[in-house]
Amino acid sequence: MTQDAPAVRDVPTPDLFPTAFPADTFPQVIWEDGERPTSLPAQAWTTETTHRDGQQGGLPLTTEVGLRIYDLMGRFTGNSGALRQAEFFVYRPADRAMLEGALDRWRGGHPVEPTTWIRATRRDAELVAGLGVRETGMLASVSDYHTFHKFTPGGRAQAAHTYLDAVQAVLDAGLRPRLHLEDATRAPRDFILPFVEAVQTLAAPFPDSQAPKFRVCDTMGVGLPLEGAAWPRSVPRMIRELRAAGLSAQSLEFHPHNDTHLVVANSLAAVLAGCAAINGTLLGKGERTGNAPLEGVLLHLSGLGLTGDADFTVLNDLNDLYEELGQGVPAKYPLFGRDAHRTRAGIHADGLNKFWPMYAPFNVPALLGRPLDLSLTKDSGVAGLIFLIRQHTGTELGKDHAGLRALHESLTAEFDAGRQTAVEWEEIAERALKLSTGGPVVRSGA
Repeated sequence: MTQDAPAVRDVPTPDLFPTAFPADTFPQVIWEDGERPTSLPAQAWTTETTHRDGQQGGLPLTTEVGLRIYDLMGRFTGNSGALRQAEFFVYRPADRAMLEGALDRWRGGHPVEPTTWIRATRRDAELVAGLGVRETGMLASVSDYHTFHKFTPGGRAQAAHTYLDAVQAVLDAGLRPRLHLEDATRAPRDFILPFVEAVQTLAAPFPDSQAPKFRVCDTMGVGLPLEGAAWPRSVPRMIRELRAAGLSAQSLEFHPHNDTHLVVANSLAAVLAGCAAINGTLLGKGERTGNAPLEGVLLHLSGLGLTGDADFTVLNDLNDLYEELGQGVPAKYPLFGRDAHRTRAGIHADGLNKFWPMYAPFNVPALLGRPLDLSLTKDSGVAGLIFLIRQHTGTELGKDHAGLRALHESLTAEFDAGRQTAVEWEEIAERALKLSTGGPVVRSGA
């Protein structure tokens, strides 16, 4: 009994979805008719916390290194508006020197505005009055995990009173307060919403330039990007309720951690629900598992058409700096890890040889300044050799090339003899270059 032919019709040309996957930029979000969320902000951007949360998470920042990182942030964002602020500690002399250097650069045209971070106490508020910043973040823990155990004797009312006293001091100093709602994804609705209202009421008599901002912090990474999940874990539900309470998209930030692998998903859920700013770090540095990797967030914000195009190639220099500090990203870290665009499979190598976009999510060399790469293993086959030789020499060898086959057989013999490590270009360069110039192949061990 013959099987019916599948109901698949051939077409004269392939459909590569060029609108969703354009040749010269990151993948784009294409909405079905009527499906674009009405809550989506007209613009979205990011803010940086490397000098605060990144340092707190283990980056060894001297004043010089901190300013080098700040300068790279400026090169990264340029005039795109993709990265708008960076926050600094103010407690140690080195941090104050970093802040002063950043403020000098900002006054000279650096595109990233320096802000500060303090605890929400009147004493700390007095530290930042007169430093030259226009805005300060203020740690305001809002879950009962904190309010009942951080204060003495403890409780919500005492916490709120302490925070509001500090807000008043910041307003009186002529600054904009940015309330960091710590542990919001484990916090009760009937603390967050009344507290936000009280801050707005307190700030009402002051100029619009001092209108408070609110940073929703998923401090332990337990937030969910799910619309239907209950308060407090649903990130989109919390953002929507804060918008309904009168906050604009521009006055809201979201600050997630990656403890449960949801950091980018939660960031996008916050933006889709009406939050304009995502706070994190370039290359994801931060406490424990790290902050939101802003390059990953911005890739998708670009795809949503919400932000300008930053220069992602600059992040190679940032990673080089982190390598100097012993803090480079893991080999398989997305986008910028050593192996992020490296294949070891022959079928992938063959695909790259035939049509490289088959195994690339976008134009990686152009947009990230990184090559599509390959390591030779027992599985990479002749196709892997063809790819590497073409990439490094520009020479295209056919699969039946005698010297190429001999080199492949030589490597296969090494793997059959028990070799477990991959073969990198540097190991075969001399032999491969002789193939590309027509010289005799030198067998392994010769």
